[in-house]
Amino acid sequence: MNLTNIQSLEINWDNVPITKYSGETGWAYSRTFETEHIRIRIIEYSQEYLADHWCCRGHIIHLLEGSVIIEIKDKHKIYLKKGMSLCLGDNESSAHRVISKTGCSVLIID
Repeated sequence: MNLTNIQSLEINWDNVPITKYSGETGWAYSRTFETEHIRIRIIEYSQEYLADHWCCRGHIIHLLEGSVIIEIKDKHKIYLKKGMSLCLGDNESSAHRVISKTGCSVLIID
């Protein structure tokens, strides 16, 4: 993420198209706003969602609703509830995936 050349941005999320993704189990609805240097997403994960891949990209994650588990590839898990945030680095040692038992909504910036 590089904010050096970013102008002021106003995002009306109601105008951002929704894309549905399937996980290993469950689904996710994502609204994605992206420029050359930054990607901002609001994602709603279903109950019993398990990501179908490990992600090595760094993120800032903020939980808007519900609760979520971020599983780090080394098998340790980070539990987040509404109002909590997490920063993950751009590296293999931070490889992670989302587990949502009860459903949740997150804001992700990378």
